[in-house]
Amino acid sequence: MRIPVIAVSLLMAVSLTPRANAQETERNDIVMEKMAFKFVRGITNMVTCVVELPKQTYLTTRDRGAVGVATGPLKGIGMTIYRAFSGAAETVLFLVPQPGYYDSMINPDFVWKGWEEMHPEAVRSKDGDQADGSDGSKEK
Repeated sequence: MRIPVIAVSLLMAVSLTPRANAQETERNDIVMEKMAFKFVRGITNMVTCVVELPKQTYLTTRDRGAVGVATGPLKGIGMTIYRAFSGAAETVLFLVPQPGYYDSMINPDFVWKGWEEMHPEAVRSKDGDQADGSDGSKEK
Protein backbone atom coordinates (compact mmCIF):
# COMPACT_ATOMS: atom_id res chain seq x y z
CA MET A 1 0.00 0.00 0.00
CA ARG A 2 2.85 2.41 0.75
CA ILE A 3 4.55 1.94 -2.61
CA PRO A 4 1.62 3.15 -4.78
CA VAL A 5 1.13 6.22 -2.54
CA ILE A 6 4.84 7.08 -2.70
CA ALA A 7 4.93 6.47 -6.45
CA VAL A 8 1.89 8.69 -7.08
CA SER A 9 3.30 11.41 -4.82
CA LEU A 10 6.67 11.29 -6.58
CA LEU A 11 5.00 11.35 -10.00
CA MET A 12 2.90 14.39 -9.05
CA ALA A 13 5.91 16.21 -7.62
CA VAL A 14 7.92 15.65 -10.80
CA SER A 15 5.08 16.62 -13.14
CA LEU A 16 4.22 19.82 -11.23
CA THR A 17 7.80 21.03 -10.86
CA PRO A 18 8.60 23.74 -13.44
CA ARG A 19 11.42 22.98 -15.79
CA ALA A 20 14.57 25.03 -15.36
CA ASN A 21 14.93 25.68 -19.08
CA ALA A 22 11.29 26.68 -19.55
CA GLN A 23 11.89 30.23 -18.32
CA GLU A 24 13.68 32.62 -20.60
CA THR A 25 16.45 34.48 -18.79
CA GLU A 26 18.07 37.66 -19.98
CA ARG A 27 21.73 37.59 -20.89
CA ASN A 28 24.10 38.67 -18.15
CA ASP A 29 25.79 41.36 -20.25
CA ILE A 30 22.45 43.12 -20.83
CA VAL A 31 21.63 43.02 -17.12
CA MET A 32 25.09 44.39 -16.27
CA GLU A 33 24.67 47.17 -18.83
CA LYS A 34 21.32 48.20 -17.33
CA MET A 35 22.82 48.16 -13.81
CA ALA A 36 25.75 50.30 -14.93
CA PHE A 37 23.43 52.75 -16.70
CA LYS A 38 21.27 53.05 -13.57
CA PHE A 39 24.40 53.74 -11.48
CA VAL A 40 25.68 56.42 -13.88
CA ARG A 41 22.19 57.95 -14.17
CA GLY A 42 22.01 58.19 -10.38
CA ILE A 43 25.37 59.93 -10.08
CA THR A 44 24.51 62.26 -12.97
CA ASN A 45 21.20 63.23 -11.36
CA MET A 46 22.90 63.94 -8.02
CA VAL A 47 25.49 66.17 -9.70
CA THR A 48 23.12 68.00 -12.06
CA CYS A 49 20.16 68.36 -9.69
CA VAL A 50 20.90 72.08 -9.16
CA VAL A 51 20.01 72.74 -12.81
CA GLU A 52 16.37 72.08 -11.84
CA LEU A 53 16.21 75.52 -10.18
CA PRO A 54 16.74 77.59 -13.37
CA LYS A 55 14.91 75.00 -15.49
CA GLN A 56 11.72 75.13 -13.42
CA THR A 57 11.94 78.90 -13.11
CA TYR A 58 12.20 79.23 -16.88
CA LEU A 59 9.42 76.73 -17.65
CA THR A 60 7.03 78.17 -15.07
CA THR A 61 7.67 81.77 -16.13
CA ARG A 62 7.21 80.84 -19.78
CA ASP A 63 3.94 79.00 -19.12
CA ARG A 64 2.43 81.14 -16.34
CA GLY A 65 3.85 84.57 -17.02
CA ALA A 66 4.73 86.88 -14.14
CA VAL A 67 3.43 84.44 -11.54
CA GLY A 68 6.18 82.05 -12.62
CA VAL A 69 8.84 84.42 -11.31
CA ALA A 70 7.61 83.71 -7.78
CA THR A 71 6.46 80.09 -8.09
CA GLY A 72 9.19 78.87 -10.45
CA PRO A 73 12.04 78.99 -7.92
CA LEU A 74 9.88 77.21 -5.33
CA LYS A 75 9.08 74.49 -7.82
CA GLY A 76 12.77 74.40 -8.76
CA ILE A 77 13.83 73.89 -5.14
CA GLY A 78 11.36 71.01 -4.79
CA MET A 79 12.49 69.38 -8.03
CA THR A 80 16.15 69.85 -7.05
CA ILE A 81 15.55 67.93 -3.83
CA TYR A 82 13.51 65.27 -5.63
CA ARG A 83 16.15 64.77 -8.37
CA ALA A 84 18.95 64.60 -5.78
CA PHE A 85 17.01 62.06 -3.70
CA SER A 86 16.13 59.89 -6.69
CA GLY A 87 19.73 60.08 -7.92
CA ALA A 88 21.04 59.01 -4.52
CA ALA A 89 18.53 56.15 -4.36
CA GLU A 90 19.47 54.95 -7.85
CA THR A 91 23.17 55.15 -7.01
CA VAL A 92 22.81 53.16 -3.80
CA LEU A 93 20.28 50.66 -5.18
CA PHE A 94 21.69 50.22 -8.69
CA LEU A 95 21.84 46.43 -8.22
CA VAL A 96 18.08 46.22 -7.57
CA PRO A 97 15.94 45.97 -10.74
CA GLN A 98 13.27 48.34 -9.40
CA PRO A 99 11.26 50.32 -10.44
CA GLY A 100 10.23 48.52 -13.60
CA TYR A 101 13.44 46.65 -14.37
CA TYR A 102 16.09 49.36 -13.96
CA ASP A 103 13.83 52.19 -15.20
CA SER A 104 14.35 55.72 -13.98
CA MET A 105 12.70 56.84 -10.75
CA ILE A 106 12.12 60.35 -12.13
CA ASN A 107 10.67 61.58 -15.38
CA PRO A 108 12.42 62.91 -17.43
CA ASP A 109 15.37 60.74 -16.51
CA PHE A 110 17.93 63.55 -16.95
CA VAL A 111 17.64 67.26 -16.17
CA TRP A 112 18.55 68.36 -19.69
CA LYS A 113 15.45 66.63 -21.06
CA GLY A 114 12.01 68.21 -20.84
CA TRP A 115 12.87 71.81 -21.66
CA GLU A 116 10.50 71.58 -24.60
CA GLU A 117 7.47 71.10 -22.37
CA MET A 118 4.86 73.60 -23.43
CA HIS A 119 1.72 75.11 -22.11
CA PRO A 120 -1.42 73.70 -23.86
CA GLU A 121 -2.08 76.98 -25.71
CA ALA A 122 1.45 76.98 -27.10
CA VAL A 123 1.06 73.39 -28.26
CA ARG A 124 -2.22 74.21 -30.04
CA SER A 125 -0.74 77.21 -31.82
CA LYS A 126 2.32 75.20 -32.81
CA ASP A 127 0.12 72.47 -34.32
CA GLY A 128 -1.47 74.97 -36.65
CA ASP A 129 -4.54 75.95 -34.64
CA GLN A 130 -4.52 79.56 -33.69
CA ALA A 131 -4.71 80.33 -29.98
CA ASP A 132 -6.61 83.53 -30.71
CA GLY A 133 -9.45 81.66 -32.42
CA SER A 134 -8.75 82.71 -36.00
CA ASP A 135 -8.56 80.06 -38.70
CA GLY A 136 -5.28 81.33 -40.13
CA SER A 137 -6.77 82.36 -43.46
CA LYS A 138 -6.20 85.82 -44.83
CA GLU A 139 -9.03 88.20 -45.68
CA LYS A 140 -9.37 88.96 -49.40
